[in-house]
Amino acid sequence: MRTVFRASLRIHARRYVAAAIAVTASVAFVVVIGVLTAGARAGFMENAGAPYRGADHVVDAPEDGPQRAPACCPDTLDLSDAIALIDRLGDNASGLGRVDLPAHREDGAPLGSADFRGRTTVGPIAASEDLRWQKLVAGRFPERTGEAVMHVWDAQAQEVAVGDRIRVGEGPTATDLEVVGLVVSPTTWTQASMYVTWPQYLQWRDQPTFHVGSVAVRGEVGPVPEGMQVWSADEYVRHGLAGLNNDTDMIALMLLLFAGVALVVSVLVVANTFSILFAQRMRDFALLRCVGATRRQVLGSVRREAAAVGVLASSTGTLLGAGLGYGLLPLINTLALTTPLAAPAPPVPWLLGGFAVGLLVTMVASWLPTRHVIRVSPLAALRVGGSTDAAVDAHTATGRARSALAALLLIIGPTLLGMAMIGDRTVLMLAGGASVFTGVLLLGPVLVPRLVRLSGALLGPAGRLATQNAVRNPRRTATTTAALLVGVTLTTAVLTGMATWRAGMDEVNVRHNPIDAALTSIDEPVSADLLDRVRRTPGVEQAIAVDGAVAEISGFDAPLPVLTAPAAGQVARDGGAFAQGVEPGTIRIDLDAFVDPSIKPGDQLTVRVGDRQAQLKVISLSGWGKAGVVAPETLAQLTDAPEPHVIWVRAAAGADPLALVDDLDGLADAAGAQLEDRLQAQAAANKERDILTGSVLGLLGVSVAIALIGIANTLGLSVLERAREHALLRALGLTRRQLRRMLAAEAVLLSVVATLLGTVIGVGFAWVGYETFVKRALTHAAMYIPWPSLGAVVLIGALAGLLASVLPARRAARVTPAEGLSLD
Repeated sequence: MRTVFRASLRIHARRYVAAAIAVTASVAFVVVIGVLTAGARAGFMENAGAPYRGADHVVDAPEDGPQRAPACCPDTLDLSDAIALIDRLGDNASGLGRVDLPAHREDGAPLGSADFRGRTTVGPIAASEDLRWQKLVAGRFPERTGEAVMHVWDAQAQEVAVGDRIRVGEGPTATDLEVVGLVVSPTTWTQASMYVTWPQYLQWRDQPTFHVGSVAVRGEVGPVPEGMQVWSADEYVRHGLAGLNNDTDMIALMLLLFAGVALVVSVLVVANTFSILFAQRMRDFALLRCVGATRRQVLGSVRREAAAVGVLASSTGTLLGAGLGYGLLPLINTLALTTPLAAPAPPVPWLLGGFAVGLLVTMVASWLPTRHVIRVSPLAALRVGGSTDAAVDAHTATGRARSALAALLLIIGPTLLGMAMIGDRTVLMLAGGASVFTGVLLLGPVLVPRLVRLSGALLGPAGRLATQNAVRNPRRTATTTAALLVGVTLTTAVLTGMATWRAGMDEVNVRHNPIDAALTSIDEPVSADLLDRVRRTPGVEQAIAVDGAVAEISGFDAPLPVLTAPAAGQVARDGGAFAQGVEPGTIRIDLDAFVDPSIKPGDQLTVRVGDRQAQLKVISLSGWGKAGVVAPETLAQLTDAPEPHVIWVRAAAGADPLALVDDLDGLADAAGAQLEDRLQAQAAANKERDILTGSVLGLLGVSVAIALIGIANTLGLSVLERAREHALLRALGLTRRQLRRMLAAEAVLLSVVATLLGTVIGVGFAWVGYETFVKRALTHAAMYIPWPSLGAVVLIGALAGLLASVLPARRAARVTPAEGLSLD
């Protein structure tokens, strides 16, 4: 049987390539996911986790422990215990924290600008070079008290150079610090404007904002006091990454989800491919049985063939995936500068896992076809024209059982989906979706051929011939379309779900951020010239000056403009509803203006302009900057001569937010005003959604591509199987062009039916997701179906099916009628 095994691999190598391609693509996909996941974690350690990069352990406060001061940073260590731990470990420990302090230049001028004028943040720097996570770009690190390094961004913004002296602190703790170097901080977890030695940092331990959030330790930690928790550095960073996503490693979960989909599609494709391969070789197997081979020997031979294909394809996929994954890292870093990935060490578990999964997929997919091989008697298999892959007849016991199970699942599935929508239960939604989809797949041999016949009736004589060929084997037709059905269903559901979520988020942004940008002047009214220059700025669609008065408001440590804006509809994204619906006796204040946490919406505040005052009820909204909005009657009560202190700006469609904000900031600085914008935040949120959408569609595209490989496989192998039939058609007068058109129509029929059915099911699943999640999270969100995108999916599916038919059709057309009729 070894000779037979080797001969079979050699003779049927061309046919096995089809199955190998599907397995290779799946394994490569899994390995790429592993490399990207490892790269994301390495990038997180290199950037956000940089303070712990050189550490072996991290000591921090337990999440369920007592909340300690300061209010800015509640999850901090007990200060005395943290200092004692760092003193005990010496250079092997690095305390991480910061303190907010007054800061002035050597000539007494306050450091900083705007809200941070006259203040800076100071953090400690590790004594050991191995534990220093800041990157030096100029000068040197501090070596003694009285020295500091400054973050390069702060140094550039405040025009501080190496050698300058900054007075930090006030009263007895005031210290003159010489800037001896400039650094960059790759993380925002413990980022500060300036860094000093640990002894210098302890000088401000009595300040209200002084804290130690965690301690990075090199080597063993030893015993720690109660109220401290010890982590390994890698575990701590992974925990922090998961904490950013509700304690879930969303990167790994999302990628694994799509890997699972790709593997399911691969199993369907490979199973169908092996089924066709073994059906075509049934006469060979029968001859082996007739010359003395036992069922066990034949079964072992074909399974060894499947294993050989699996090993070769899995090895190729592992190498291809590793190369592709490492090649994608620099590309992703170029396209997404805010989320850099690092080149990780080879993720051995993923590489081994990808290889094992590929081999397992091949063996599982070949299991049923190989069992079918030994069930057919030699005489039946030797019969010319004997069918070895009959369709499941609905009137047989197997057909009735299959139909009954499908009907049961199609009853249970919608019931579970309904319960999920009522009770907001994710598990029920997933179970219901799986039940519905499984029911549809089980009905495939009955449902899909009928849909293909319905579609083929519209294509004329050539279409009817293609239809008959497509539905000749309903089980094979259903299996072929099932692979594409899975990919299209998921693609449609994701497209519709993301479009609905994005439309809902846009509506929320319009309500909560009605003003794109605001220029506010407290000291004096804004001039007509400034308004004219703002209007002439490229990217500005409209700008208006808003009348009001600068008021002293109880609970606020700085004056705040109080405005009334009947013309807000000219610039507001919500049509001005936020400014026009203010009732007398109330004041609407942007959430960003709240500086005193004791002030809450519904409180009564005293608003004073000169010698006039009013008691007003706070209504909290957001989106127009640090200014209060009142009714015209209320403003008239506070002042008789309102003046414009604010300019509201609406950005033009397609404007570059970064360039526009930079231009407006320059105008504001020149006029002594302050710029507040929502453009950059909205642009960042839109970019994140675009990147997520593109990433998801890219991953789904892999699944769809694998499914289309399955269509190409089925069509290519069926060309070999139906060579005599095609030759007979050619002998009866069918031209090569007509034969190619017939095969192309067959592929398009399969693709279009799978795509349309998947689109319908996907939209249904998206509606369930909308009712279960989106509607509860975004009350005003409406279901949105992206018809252009879904139409593009159908068109791409049809074109891809047409493309998949090119090579098999050319191969079939090259065979002459005489040559084809002589084939057995």
